[in-house]
Amino acid sequence: MIRILIAEDMAPLRENLEETIAAAGDMQVVGAAATGREITALALRADFDILLLDIEMESARAGIDAAEAILKEKPQARIIFLSIHETDEIVAAAMGSGAVDYVVKGSPPEELLRHIRAAHAGQPIMHEKIRSTVMREYTRLRKSEESLLFFIHNITRLTGAEMELIRYLLQGYSVSEIARIRVVEVVTVKTQIKGLLRKFHCARTKEIVKMIKDMNLEYLFLR
Repeated sequence: MIRILIAEDMAPLRENLEETIAAAGDMQVVGAAATGREITALALRADFDILLLDIEMESARAGIDAAEAILKEKPQARIIFLSIHETDEIVAAAMGSGAVDYVVKGSPPEELLRHIRAAHAGQPIMHEKIRSTVMREYTRLRKSEESLLFFIHNITRLTGAEMELIRYLLQGYSVSEIARIRVVEVVTVKTQIKGLLRKFHCARTKEIVKMIKDMNLEYLFLR
């Protein structure tokens, strides 16, 4: 028998889940809770195979917080999130906690049972839409990491004059204003800007400024 824990704050939905599982024949409910705090305490003291975990209970991310706390103590626990939300942010945060699957509430009972059996067998069958969301987030994070490494590498190649130039660009100064402040010809500033664009593989200075701000690295230039 597959031992199931359930966390769902709405009693009718929790009871429906219990009935679905009881009728399956190869699984049983060994505990249920209505809040993230309750399920965390229950999961840490109970023996179970699968935890069906609602995301939004006493708070918008109670289930995610519970999953992180449970997996910290029981890293082998297999958690399947249940939620009405399919937004990229919610899915990515949920799966980032270490859950093995994500099922949208309202799915046919047999579909839920199929996900439970697959997760128990160590072969979770995440829905393609959810899988695509997770992969998009993974790709985004990987690109962000690569961009950060690329940017940090290029900072080490900047001259003092180029660092100063970026500082002025971050402060919103135009080319002519920078030339006046530095007491140089406009053409000199433009030449230095061309060098910056080559180093950062950008077409416009606005792209460099945006990159720095997106990575919260302004402090490297404004100190």
